[in-house]
Formats: sequence, C-alpha cells, structure tokens
Amino acid sequence: MNGAHPPGWFARGLAWTTVIYLVLPLTIVLPVSLTDRRFLSLPEHGASLQHYRAFFSSPLWLDAMGQSLWIAVCSTALAVVAGTLCAIGCWRLSRRSTDLVRALMLLPLIIPSIVYAIGLYRYFGRFGLLDSFMGVILAHGVTGIPYVVVTVSTALAAFDPRLEQAARGMGASLRQTVAWVILPRIAPGIISGAIFAFIHSWDELVIVLFIASRRVITLPRRIWNGINENLDPTMAAVAMLLIVMTLGLLLLDMALRRRQR
Repeated sequence: MNGAHPPGWFARGLAWTTVIYLVLPLTIVLPVSLTDRRFLSLPEHGASLQHYRAFFSSPLWLDAMGQSLWIAVCSTALAVVAGTLCAIGCWRLSRRSTDLVRALMLLPLIIPSIVYAIGLYRYFGRFGLLDSFMGVILAHGVTGIPYVVVTVSTALAAFDPRLEQAARGMGASLRQTVAWVILPRIAPGIISGAIFAFIHSWDELVIVLFIASRRVITLPRRIWNGINENLDPTMAAVAMLLIVMTLGLLLLDMALRRRQR
C-alpha cells in the first residue's frame, strides 16, 4: 500500500517546485519596475521610484486604470447576479437538465479565449457593440459567470435544505426565504466568485484586443500598446501594481474561506 502513493516529502517537494517555477518570472518585474534607466532593464546605479511617479502623474495611464476599474466593477455585478441566480435555480430543480445548464455555464472557461473573442467580434458587430463600454462589460460579465456558478454551487452543496423547509413552514415566501435564509448562508461563496470575476475582468486582454480599439483602452490594453510602441519601464511599474492588487484579492478570498470554515 505504501508503494502505491508517493512519500509525503516527495509530494510536497514537487508542489513547491511547481509553485517556484510559476512564481519565479514574476520576481523579475519588481527590480525592473525600480530601474533608474529609461528602458526595461535592471537598475544600474540604484533603485528608483520614478516610473511609479510617472504612472500616477500620467493622464493616459490613470484613464486606463479608471476604465479597467469601471468595467471590472460593472461586469462583476453582472456575473454575480446571473451566476448566483443560475446556481440557485439549478440547486432547487436538481434535475439532469440542470447538469447540462451548469456545463453550458462553464463553456467560457473551457473554450480558448481567442476562439471566444473571434465569436464575440462577429456577434457584437451586428449589434453595434464593438469598441464600446457596454460590449466589453457584457463580454467580461459573461466570461465571469462560470467563476460565480462554481463557487456558489459549492456553497449550496453544504447548505442544509431543512433551513429552507423550516422558513417556508413558518410562512416565509420564496423571495423572503431566498433573501433571509439562502443568500446569507452562501454569502462567502458569492463573495469568492465576485473576487475571481473581478480579477478576470481586471487582467483580461485577449477579448479587449478583438472587440475594442480606440474608445476603450483598459490597463492591460495600455500595457500591450506600450510593448508595441516603446519599452517604457512604466509598464513594469503598472504590472507590479496589478500583481499586488491581484495577490491582495486572492489573500482576501483565502481569509474569507478560512473564516467560513
């Protein structure tokens, strides 16, 4: 029996090796963002915050950050509402058809982003949604729904249906039961899904490249344009800020999960 499974130290070593392999490239971003040169490179004479100051004093970068924040908030709200309702509906029906619905909700995660973006480009072109905030919000909202469906469905799997039955037995309507009994119990799952949907929209680039051009310039799109035009170290400073924000949101999600347990 012992030979059927790898030893504990081997599994931990393999896990840490994988983590280091994935994280190591990100450690290069910090020193490059602190370079004292005018191009992407490591610091020559010492660390400098000039590129961080350039970011916070640049109207172009601040406008891109504002657009990314606005799109991420709106698309997250759309994903949370649609994903939560879908998960609750599938949980209440509990039929074979609901498994198909859950599978369809996961398609944006399964299909490659570039394939999905090409489809959105052809589809949005017919309705005049190309290069519009509404188009990007809808695209990011739809692709954020799977995160909410997964986390809320997981929370509902641990929900005691006797609580719902007790509420209905005491005269609560369906709306009151959902608002006062179900939603408070699955709130950690909803918040977790919202965090992942926000991160997805905040960092997304492929879809924006296809359905937006001049009017909508998100932060990842601004970085992409900077790579094509010049190698301004401000891009490294922006990338570092994105990493810190994403890491902070993930730590918040871990704290919420630990509190739920």
